[in-house]
Amino acid sequence: MNSVGQEVVYLDHAATTPLRPEARDAWLWASALAGNASSIHAEGQRARRLLEESRERLAAVVHCDPIEIVFTSGGTESVNLGLKGLWWSRAAGTDAIVAPDGEHHATLDSLEWLARAEGAVLRPVALDALGRIPVTGFTDALPGAALATALVAANETGTINGSDALARSAADAGVPLHLDAIAAFGHVPVDFRRWRADASPGAGLVTMSLSAHKVGGPVGVGALIAARSAPLAALVHGGGQQRRLRAGTQDLAGAAAFAVAAEMAAAEMDSEAARLTSLRDELVRGIRSSVPGAELLGDAVDRLPGNAHFLFTGAAGETLLFLLDQRHIAVSTGSACQAGVPEPSHVVLALGRTDAEAREVLRFTLGRTSTRDDVQAVLAVLPQIVERARAAR
Repeated sequence: MNSVGQEVVYLDHAATTPLRPEARDAWLWASALAGNASSIHAEGQRARRLLEESRERLAAVVHCDPIEIVFTSGGTESVNLGLKGLWWSRAAGTDAIVAPDGEHHATLDSLEWLARAEGAVLRPVALDALGRIPVTGFTDALPGAALATALVAANETGTINGSDALARSAADAGVPLHLDAIAAFGHVPVDFRRWRADASPGAGLVTMSLSAHKVGGPVGVGALIAARSAPLAALVHGGGQQRRLRAGTQDLAGAAAFAVAAEMAAAEMDSEAARLTSLRDELVRGIRSSVPGAELLGDAVDRLPGNAHFLFTGAAGETLLFLLDQRHIAVSTGSACQAGVPEPSHVVLALGRTDAEAREVLRFTLGRTSTRDDVQAVLAVLPQIVERARAAR
């Protein structure tokens, strides 16, 4: 319900998904502990045990060693640490970063800063028409690069990339790779150990970013998976915590809640994927049949289960969002909003679409609280709303 007690159809789970009650309970219980996990007295060691147990539980879900888990303040910090940490530890004489078009702004803004402040040379990789990173184009850009980055799954279009093939290409080229798994984690299999395989130290997949609030954990908690051999410099200094990769008192409650949410997401992943795929396909069929000119973007099959990203030709996305919000339906335009000014979606532009088309998109993302009634509620009002938005334009 919203602030005035009205039922809300919430279809913006890719932005954030509701906190799981079990994760909330874990957070509240852990937050009542008095000890600092870095203290050596009994209360400190009690906190340390819970922290390390949480690290072990998350590691089991993502398939890595517990020591490779670095808890952070969220996905954005994880991306920054993964990219900037690799850059500052790069091999001498390398200055290029391989970065596919359409990456999340946490990645894009970090890379733009590195280019402006550190002299990094960005090597873009064009996406195909479905928003996928072509392995051949990615591989061709790797020779001599300082590092590379890629999305496991696109946060806007939902298209799933071939992470195993990308990781193998980076390993063969001797280039360290960062994978952004924030949109994918909890929805499709994410396996750090398998993707890293037998890559040599410092090459192939070495860092991977995660965020708790995408799987029902608290906002403000994330993790970077950093391989034992990862050549990584710290962003924050001031203590020896977490392999000296991230200084500061560790968030015990956040780690405990993240571990619980991750375990629950992993346990229900197969059943939820089937359920959400069915609901999403019903939504896609309904929109295609009732809204002329509506076009599904991204891969129609190989995409995140709850994602339906549509182009509505002739209807401004922000207008559609506003009109749906008036009907208590929450969705996203999928475009960046810098300083309150709507911008065309850089992801849609990366698909080869026009600036106008990049302003005519909506992203519907379903999650564990979504129901068939939610889908039907959208389909009941969307045709009239699109018609109204087109007329207004």
